[in-house]
Amino acid sequence: MSENTPLWAPTEGQVASSSMTKFRDFCAIRNAVELPGHDAFHQWSIDSRGPFWSAVWDFCQVRGEKGGRDLVNGDVMLDARFFPDARLNFAENLLVKHGPEDALIFRGEDKVSYRWSWDQLHSTVSKLQQAFRALGIGKGDRISAMMPNMPETIACMLAASSIGAIWSSCSPDFGEQGVLDRFGQIEPKLFITCDAYWYNGKLQDVSHKVRSVAPMLGCPVMVVGYAGDAEVLAASLADGRTMDAITSPFIAKPVEYEPLPFVHPLYILFSSGTTGVPKCIVHSAGGTLLQHLKEHRFHCGVGDGDRLFYFTTCGWMMWNWLVSGLASGATLCLFDGSPFAPSGNVLWDYAAEERFAIFGTSAKYIDAVRKGGIEPLWTHDLSELRLITSTGSPLAPEGFSFVYEGIKPDVQLASISGGTDVVSCFVLGNPVRPVWKGEIQGPGLGLAVDVWDDEGLPVRGEKGELVCTRAFPSMPVGFWNDPDGTKYRAAYFERFDNVWCHGDFAEWTEHDGLIIHGRSDATLNPGGVRIGTAEIYNQVEQLKEVTEAICIGQEWENDVRVVLFVRLTPGLKLGADLEKRIKAKIRTGASPRHVPAKVIQVADIPRTKSGKIVELAVREVVHGRPVKNKEALANPEALELYAGLQTLGV
Repeated sequence: MSENTPLWAPTEGQVASSSMTKFRDFCAIRNAVELPGHDAFHQWSIDSRGPFWSAVWDFCQVRGEKGGRDLVNGDVMLDARFFPDARLNFAENLLVKHGPEDALIFRGEDKVSYRWSWDQLHSTVSKLQQAFRALGIGKGDRISAMMPNMPETIACMLAASSIGAIWSSCSPDFGEQGVLDRFGQIEPKLFITCDAYWYNGKLQDVSHKVRSVAPMLGCPVMVVGYAGDAEVLAASLADGRTMDAITSPFIAKPVEYEPLPFVHPLYILFSSGTTGVPKCIVHSAGGTLLQHLKEHRFHCGVGDGDRLFYFTTCGWMMWNWLVSGLASGATLCLFDGSPFAPSGNVLWDYAAEERFAIFGTSAKYIDAVRKGGIEPLWTHDLSELRLITSTGSPLAPEGFSFVYEGIKPDVQLASISGGTDVVSCFVLGNPVRPVWKGEIQGPGLGLAVDVWDDEGLPVRGEKGELVCTRAFPSMPVGFWNDPDGTKYRAAYFERFDNVWCHGDFAEWTEHDGLIIHGRSDATLNPGGVRIGTAEIYNQVEQLKEVTEAICIGQEWENDVRVVLFVRLTPGLKLGADLEKRIKAKIRTGASPRHVPAKVIQVADIPRTKSGKIVELAVREVVHGRPVKNKEALANPEALELYAGLQTLGV
């Protein structure tokens, strides 16, 4: 396919029938404005944010009292308040359906499989709600969970939010210190954990970890049965009971919903924490709900009964994003475990059997499928699949091509980017615009996204900082234990006055799409020229011999030089010929400035629990500086491979 031809473009019928177009028409009529196309619509959504977000509320039929004001102090990002008079409950807006239809479908690799109806979800939430209240949990109290991505986890979150408690979760593969670094900061009233979980076909026991962590948290523990013996684990704890024991005294009844302010805290999410103790980022119920409704309904076209899947753990904000799909009446398809157990087809089997409409995953997964020779196009019926979303790291152009050549030629591919900081996306898919190779389709509605240079000036055709110049509802309420907002301001507003600086290195394209070149704090500066790490990965990972790569800027002879570490196909060794081809590929595919000074083979590459490679941690180790929070890593032992390289003169 020609580089001047999009990989996918919607038909006129698809554009006309899309929720994006219907919502644009709704806003035009309601506000008596001309919105002839998407660009005009997006500009209006920025210029008229109060009326825009009010329209989102009404079009999506948010349950609650909206109040008379939609936005106050809108020109000052840190003082802006959306819907200051509103009262709503997050759980009420997710538990929108009743009946025997599937609400949640679950698979734990090939070991466990079951599904819950909407009625069962309501029943379980009701019993948990009553149990939580009996434990003395109420508005503003924290409930923390170390859980797999399973129906019980969602029910616990909904029960917590129904009474105004604040939910915070991580996955059960976190180490003891990683759990304490997160939950120890927020002093939970209840700690929820599984008894064990499955990963890569093996039973992973967490009982020792739970017995070690629980006394440090100093709160009751609820053990959810999954892969082990919940009763034995609960009995071994000073204040532990199983979920069945805690809920058995209660009879299901209609769930009660506490009406709360728009900014009432809903979630505490955590930064990756690889350079220090994780930041506790507090997100509001109203902001999260409106932002997710907008993204699901209009950008993703999620509708009633759609099968919505995202491969995620409970320690990644995409879990929070996925769960909100209930508010659109979707059936959530949950998976926990390795996406390659028992084989690389496990998720595609799931997608075909359950007729996924939306398949969400990471760029790393798409690349692993491509390199593993897996081509669902020829092996699976994906006729219902209309949208694939990818995030976690920039999706390489070859990943775009593979989706259309090896998965489905008529699917919309939406590379999306945002993060824990906003529990949503800044830039994402758009059903009324074409998909171009290597590009994110555009910014989200209501978000004044731009790319600025170091002087704070907008730039086109060159790389710069991804910023958002006007307030939006899903900005954090703040950070936990940051009473005067010092840490919050420092994280996003120190670079540019009254402008959110997200920390991504980005670039506008000629199609008004965007390319994310990696984190700006991980950009390379050889000779004073800023280079995005993703630009190097996009080239080197095309080579079949290279499984994965990570590069850093190493301080060297009063400058910075690029050092590239590569993990090769098992059995291969980096020789002079392969190193030469790696450098040539980067030189011709990117530029001579991108060519690394050194290419070094490593056995493993450190990554976070959500699969993101950690360039900053590697950079610190190479320079002999300590990495403050190795517990944030899925494979902290990998960092040892990079120690001592500075003194060795690598």
